[in-house]
Amino acid sequence: MKKFLAVLLTGAIAAGVLTGCGGKGADDKVIKVAASATPHAELLEQAKPILTEKGYDLQVTVFDDYIQPNEVVEGGDFDANYFQHIPYLDSFNEEKGTHLVNAGGIHYEPFGIYPGTKSDLSAVAEGDSIAVPNDTTNEARALLLLQDNGLITLKEGAGLNATVNDITDNPYNLDIVELEAAQIPRVLPEVAYAVMNGNYALEAGYSVAKDALAYESSDSEAAKTYVNVIAVKEGNENADKVKALVEALKSDAIKDYINSTYDGAVIPFE
Repeated sequence: MKKFLAVLLTGAIAAGVLTGCGGKGADDKVIKVAASATPHAELLEQAKPILTEKGYDLQVTVFDDYIQPNEVVEGGDFDANYFQHIPYLDSFNEEKGTHLVNAGGIHYEPFGIYPGTKSDLSAVAEGDSIAVPNDTTNEARALLLLQDNGLITLKEGAGLNATVNDITDNPYNLDIVELEAAQIPRVLPEVAYAVMNGNYALEAGYSVAKDALAYESSDSEAAKTYVNVIAVKEGNENADKVKALVEALKSDAIKDYINSTYDGAVIPFE
């Protein structure tokens, strides 16, 4: 009887091991990605057939904030996320103690100044309000764009760490309204102008080429600094499925889709 039980136990263990290996193999072919809706999730949808041909099942979940996509990757619930640029990634790691790394740069979204109640920057007047993102890196980027267009002057050297406290000259006494990035399109009827992230401008139906009153040039340092990346937990950047994901998103098919779809609001990163 004991010998029979031992045989059963050995068989059960063997079956468990085989099942576990089979499960792991299946998991290695599933790529779970957290993403912003536009353009990130849209590009991922375009990449699905490319990855399917390579035997991968790409599963995309859309998030409407900049916090959860990093938390779910750090926690291991998702393999990667696609929504952020490197300065934000670095800032998030520093502030939250996370261990996320860049697995590959995919595209660049020019920041733009968009019309609110006023449709021309030459109409700027004393006390006008301008909405900007309130997260550290994107606020600095917005302020630098305002400075480039002569609306404010920042303290020398403020750079990517600039905040409203670094404004040294505000000739129009502008009211800089700091808001969560996703909220900015909703307040356009209440502010004179708004500086928006490319993806949120797209979601709100704006084209950087047609609607922005001013925007970052495609050959600027910002294109290199603010490239949107696939982010993964440190140690997973060389995983086969992560490499396959990055390769698919950098393919000619995806580049062609970007160039024909987004009217300059999204630019492939080389």
